[in-house]
Amino acid sequence: MTTDQDVRPAAVEVHGAVKSFGAHTVLDGIDLTVAAGKVTVIIGPSGSGKSTLLRAINHLEKLDQGYVSVNGEPIGVRRLGDRFKELPERAILAQRRHIGFVFQNFNLFPHLTAVQNVAEAPVTTGAATRSEALEQARALLAGVGLADKEDAYPRQLSGGQQQRVAIARAIAQRPGVILFDEPTSALDPELVGEVLSAIKDLASTGTTLIIVTHEIAFAREVADEVVFLDGGRIVEQGPPSQVLDQPRHARTREFLSKVL
Repeated sequence: MTTDQDVRPAAVEVHGAVKSFGAHTVLDGIDLTVAAGKVTVIIGPSGSGKSTLLRAINHLEKLDQGYVSVNGEPIGVRRLGDRFKELPERAILAQRRHIGFVFQNFNLFPHLTAVQNVAEAPVTTGAATRSEALEQARALLAGVGLADKEDAYPRQLSGGQQQRVAIARAIAQRPGVILFDEPTSALDPELVGEVLSAIKDLASTGTTLIIVTHEIAFAREVADEVVFLDGGRIVEQGPPSQVLDQPRHARTREFLSKVL
């Protein structure tokens, strides 16, 4: 799998992120820096804030306090002195073109074929002509092992195949960072490997990846940095050899003892 050489891997910074739903605080002052071109895997128990943090990065979730920046540019807001003002929706959509997102439930357009799903965004945003986008889409589908499925509709594909189409679609926008929200959680166990293999191939290209997953063995294999989240806070972070094999915090050890 290849990506265009002119795509600049993005550095992502989360500054004091706070998010509550009613009386429940989901993100409790998170500071996180993701280096450009690195793979960061976020793990933690259900309800720890993992998916909310991921959605905040591309402003699908609006923070109550704090902000996120990608390559130094605040996402979804602009700074006014010591405050932030929400950007117009059109400006936010323009920013999201540089932040790919792969959802747990694929979110493919059911009325479009695999190749049309992948080509749609570059055409819609004017990044490519339809013929250019279709040519690129075919190459991307081949890169995730689906060259023979380009004319299939989502309903004709397995869950693993649909998720690989979704990965190709995320790459098609040539984003600086791609976010994965538990990309294997909706799959039958026998289909998990093919999706993880596609993500592993993508990780080798130098694209910045932030992956929320419960696949600990995969995290150990692919991550440059592992972040353990619990109760909306970062409990521990570092290389897999430290966080997964020699965790320093009792809460990390407790969590890993239940999932390994």
